[in-house]
Amino acid sequence: MKFFIQSGALLGLLGVALGAFGAHALRASLTASGRLDTFETAVKYQFYHALALVLVGVLMQQFGSNPAIIKLLNWSGYAFLGGVLIFSGSLYVLCLTGVTWLGAITPIGGLAMIAGWALLFWAFL
Repeated sequence: MKFFIQSGALLGLLGVALGAFGAHALRASLTASGRLDTFETAVKYQFYHALALVLVGVLMQQFGSNPAIIKLLNWSGYAFLGGVLIFSGSLYVLCLTGVTWLGAITPIGGLAMIAGWALLFWAFL
Protein backbone atom coordinates (compact mmCIF):
# COMPACT_ATOMS: atom_id res chain seq x y z
CA MET A 1 0.00 0.00 0.00
CA LYS A 2 2.84 2.37 0.83
CA PHE A 3 4.43 1.52 -2.52
CA PHE A 4 1.39 2.71 -4.46
CA ILE A 5 1.14 5.97 -2.52
CA GLN A 6 4.86 6.59 -3.08
CA SER A 7 4.55 5.68 -6.78
CA GLY A 8 1.56 7.98 -7.21
CA ALA A 9 3.34 10.83 -5.47
CA LEU A 10 6.46 10.33 -7.60
CA LEU A 11 4.43 10.17 -10.82
CA GLY A 12 2.62 13.36 -9.78
CA LEU A 13 5.92 15.10 -9.10
CA LEU A 14 7.30 13.97 -12.46
CA GLY A 15 4.06 15.00 -14.16
CA VAL A 16 4.44 18.56 -12.91
CA ALA A 17 8.11 18.62 -13.92
CA LEU A 18 7.47 17.14 -17.37
CA GLY A 19 4.46 19.38 -17.94
CA ALA A 20 6.51 22.47 -17.10
CA PHE A 21 9.42 21.24 -19.21
CA GLY A 22 7.11 20.64 -22.15
CA ALA A 23 5.35 23.99 -21.77
CA HIS A 24 8.54 26.01 -21.50
CA ALA A 25 11.64 24.27 -22.79
CA LEU A 26 10.06 22.06 -25.46
CA ARG A 27 7.06 24.09 -26.59
CA ALA A 28 8.66 25.38 -29.79
CA SER A 29 10.01 22.00 -30.91
CA LEU A 30 6.85 20.11 -29.93
CA THR A 31 4.70 22.66 -31.77
CA ALA A 32 6.93 22.51 -34.85
CA SER A 33 6.77 18.70 -34.91
CA GLY A 34 3.02 18.68 -34.28
CA ARG A 35 3.50 16.66 -31.10
CA LEU A 36 2.47 19.18 -28.44
CA ASP A 37 -0.99 17.59 -28.08
CA THR A 38 0.59 14.14 -27.77
CA PHE A 39 2.94 15.34 -25.03
CA GLU A 40 0.04 16.98 -23.16
CA THR A 41 -1.97 13.74 -23.43
CA ALA A 42 0.93 11.80 -21.89
CA VAL A 43 1.17 14.26 -18.99
CA LYS A 44 -2.60 14.32 -18.45
CA TYR A 45 -2.95 10.53 -18.29
CA GLN A 46 0.10 10.31 -16.03
CA PHE A 47 -1.58 12.71 -13.61
CA TYR A 48 -4.91 10.88 -13.62
CA HIS A 49 -3.21 7.62 -12.81
CA ALA A 50 -0.85 9.14 -10.26
CA LEU A 51 -3.98 10.10 -8.32
CA ALA A 52 -5.46 6.64 -8.93
CA LEU A 53 -2.34 5.05 -7.43
CA VAL A 54 -2.60 7.20 -4.32
CA LEU A 55 -6.27 6.22 -4.07
CA VAL A 56 -5.37 2.54 -4.34
CA GLY A 57 -2.83 2.92 -1.53
CA VAL A 58 -5.34 4.70 0.72
CA LEU A 59 -8.01 2.09 -0.01
CA MET A 60 -5.54 -0.68 0.83
CA GLN A 61 -4.98 0.93 4.22
CA GLN A 62 -8.72 1.30 4.74
CA PHE A 63 -9.61 -2.26 3.74
CA GLY A 64 -6.44 -4.04 4.89
CA SER A 65 -8.39 -6.67 6.79
CA ASN A 66 -10.12 -7.97 3.64
CA PRO A 67 -7.68 -10.14 1.66
CA ALA A 68 -9.97 -10.41 -1.39
CA ILE A 69 -10.19 -6.64 -1.76
CA ILE A 70 -6.46 -6.19 -1.10
CA LYS A 71 -5.58 -8.72 -3.82
CA LEU A 72 -7.70 -6.88 -6.41
CA LEU A 73 -6.40 -3.47 -5.30
CA ASN A 74 -2.85 -4.77 -5.60
CA TRP A 75 -3.49 -5.91 -9.18
CA SER A 76 -5.22 -2.61 -9.91
CA GLY A 77 -2.25 -0.62 -8.65
CA TYR A 78 0.23 -2.58 -10.73
CA ALA A 79 -2.00 -2.22 -13.79
CA PHE A 80 -2.13 1.56 -13.29
CA LEU A 81 1.63 1.76 -12.80
CA GLY A 82 2.40 -0.41 -15.81
CA GLY A 83 -0.13 1.50 -17.87
CA VAL A 84 1.50 4.83 -17.09
CA LEU A 85 4.97 3.51 -17.83
CA ILE A 86 3.92 2.06 -21.18
CA PHE A 87 1.29 4.61 -22.29
CA SER A 88 2.81 7.88 -21.13
CA GLY A 89 6.36 6.60 -21.40
CA SER A 90 5.98 5.59 -25.04
CA LEU A 91 4.36 8.94 -25.87
CA TYR A 92 7.18 10.84 -24.16
CA VAL A 93 9.79 8.90 -26.11
CA LEU A 94 7.84 9.43 -29.33
CA CYS A 95 7.66 13.19 -28.72
CA LEU A 96 11.27 13.60 -27.67
CA THR A 97 12.96 11.30 -30.17
CA GLY A 98 10.54 10.93 -33.07
CA VAL A 99 10.76 7.12 -32.81
CA THR A 100 7.35 6.34 -34.26
CA TRP A 101 7.27 2.54 -33.83
CA LEU A 102 6.64 3.11 -30.11
CA GLY A 103 3.16 4.24 -31.07
CA ALA A 104 2.42 0.56 -31.59
CA ILE A 105 2.86 -0.25 -27.89
CA THR A 106 0.99 2.79 -26.55
CA PRO A 107 -2.41 1.01 -26.69
CA ILE A 108 -1.02 -1.75 -24.44
CA GLY A 109 -0.52 0.89 -21.77
CA GLY A 110 -4.05 2.15 -22.35
CA LEU A 111 -5.41 -1.37 -21.92
CA ALA A 112 -3.45 -1.73 -18.67
CA MET A 113 -5.02 1.50 -17.40
CA ILE A 114 -8.49 0.23 -18.35
CA ALA A 115 -7.71 -3.04 -16.56
CA GLY A 116 -6.67 -1.08 -13.47
CA TRP A 117 -10.03 0.72 -13.37
CA ALA A 118 -11.90 -2.56 -13.97
CA LEU A 119 -10.01 -4.24 -11.12
CA LEU A 120 -10.72 -1.29 -8.84
CA PHE A 121 -14.41 -1.60 -9.69
CA TRP A 122 -14.35 -5.37 -9.20
CA ALA A 123 -12.71 -4.99 -5.77
CA PHE A 124 -15.83 -3.26 -4.48
CA LEU A 125 -18.47 -5.08 -6.50
